[in-house]
Amino acid sequence: MKHRVAFVDGLVFDSTTESFQKVNIFCEDGYIVDMCQDTTRDGYTVISLDGKHIIPGLVDVHTHGICGNDFNLANEQQVEEMCKSYARHGTTSVMATLASAGFSKLMNSIFAINPNRLSSKAGYANLIGIHMEGRYLNPTKKGAHNPEYLALPNLEELDTLAQAMMPAPLHFSIAPELEGGEAFIKKAKEYGATIGVAHTNATYEEAMMALSWGATAFTHTFNAMTSIHHRMPGATTCALTTDSAYAEVICDGLHLHPAIVRLIYKAKPTDKLVLITDSLAAAGAKDGEYDLAGTGVIVKNGCAMDKNGTLAGSTLTMFKALKNFMSFCGLPLNKAIRFATINPASMVGALFVGKLEKCYRADFIVLTDVSNPEIDEVYVGGRKVENE
Repeated sequence: MKHRVAFVDGLVFDSTTESFQKVNIFCEDGYIVDMCQDTTRDGYTVISLDGKHIIPGLVDVHTHGICGNDFNLANEQQVEEMCKSYARHGTTSVMATLASAGFSKLMNSIFAINPNRLSSKAGYANLIGIHMEGRYLNPTKKGAHNPEYLALPNLEELDTLAQAMMPAPLHFSIAPELEGGEAFIKKAKEYGATIGVAHTNATYEEAMMALSWGATAFTHTFNAMTSIHHRMPGATTCALTTDSAYAEVICDGLHLHPAIVRLIYKAKPTDKLVLITDSLAAAGAKDGEYDLAGTGVIVKNGCAMDKNGTLAGSTLTMFKALKNFMSFCGLPLNKAIRFATINPASMVGALFVGKLEKCYRADFIVLTDVSNPEIDEVYVGGRKVENE
């Protein structure tokens, strides 16, 4: 029996006009089939949204973990628990992100993730794909990744990983200047993957070459990449000045100063800036000791660092990242929403989430207000996410 529900009396965000419209949403089996002024139809359960503001569910394309669990370490049941946690925090679509590890361990992690991708549960966040951040990173820009797990780009490994990670979307973050980087990027594109320049010592010219090979994004811009210098512009300058490339932003006020977030916002076209969390298991959890990329991480006052004092992921949720972005850039909610919804979805080619439109998934957040928004309710596939 089909699950049909009509959500009425809400002010629904329109991503095209960046405004809230009084329109009703008709959903069938998890997808929006119509948006109109009708208030009821035969066979539909009607739910009133009581005049509240409705925005698309948030999309996080770079997140390692939440609420005590990490995609590298989680078993199938723990991955399912993570999907529930993401949904409760307003993130309805996730690219499960794997940090550097041994090849066999990466494969085991993929096998634990895939069952939740292929048979998602009602009211749980969707694992729309897998993001492989590592192990093809430059040791000089390793960040918190364990250097023992780093390797040169390898086409045989790529074939095995990509086939296991299917179906798309799949995303690889690599250092393109490494030996084998060009062939890796071109082959990954053949699989339909998107590619981010990451943990890289690339010059500006090398970063531009990576884009010509098929890379389309820069992973956590400014962090773990060659910085801006007036005679050696580096990969960061390439990220800021190439209008066709996406730029990921960790908007926690720690990885990037708010002024730098504003700089990226002013530099990038509005459809090419992507908010991410780069969260680890400590997101939504207590301070303490955690594991990320094979290294120990200490979280104190919400700040995660490895034993060398290197920032090691964040404790952000996407909703917090969105609110920070509004604050840092002086933006109202309607101008900030795209950076946490349709932009990240577009970056990885997930053209079925991130908007509230016909044929998109019925994933949305009911807000308390728009000036200082908080989450009232979350719906995934037209079904309410329960808090307990």
